[in-house]
Amino acid sequence: MKVLPMKNAIHLTLAAVLIAGVALPAAAQTGAPSSGAVGTTGSRPAVKPADTSPDYRMVPGDKLRVEVYKDAALSQNVQIRPDGKITLPYIGDLAAAGMTPTALRDAITQSLKEYIASPTVTVMVVETQPQTVSVLGEVNSPGVHPLKHQMTVLDALAAAGGFGDFANTKNILIKRNTKNGVDTLRFNYKDAIKPDAKPFYLQPGDIIIVP
Repeated sequence: MKVLPMKNAIHLTLAAVLIAGVALPAAAQTGAPSSGAVGTTGSRPAVKPADTSPDYRMVPGDKLRVEVYKDAALSQNVQIRPDGKITLPYIGDLAAAGMTPTALRDAITQSLKEYIASPTVTVMVVETQPQTVSVLGEVNSPGVHPLKHQMTVLDALAAAGGFGDFANTKNILIKRNTKNGVDTLRFNYKDAIKPDAKPFYLQPGDIIIVP
């Protein structure tokens, strides 16, 4: 067997090292992520849902993520407007305040069936407004009050400091956002304080008006 001179052997070794270095990808040489790494493919970052219960009823100001499967144009970030509605492509204005995310999902799905075969829709609440009720009119401290768990109209009236001197306690009105618009409910204080009266529970965004 023919033995190469030492000088030639060193040259061949160096050449092999250089060729191996050229063949390796830049990411392997430096430790940097390759072009296929997360964040460079244009994928949308995951949306984190707000911490709400399944029966949470949405209110104006809530921010939502509406996903329509395999349709990026229809998938939208929306916020419920003061009138209680959102606007979506194809559908237009749609009532959202007073509904649960599941109910809104079903309403969007039904509306999209006119344009898409078997649409798959997801509705996620990503940011909620503070849950409050408003007490206006003939009370001593009118304004916005935090909605506490299982809060009744009597609780809200007490938080507002009670009635003013000229309050009409028999004809109190409660404005409530629902999926069909704004409902007006009537409340008689004298009936409510009777021993056998059932509690009248409030919902987020309710407005109590004492004439």
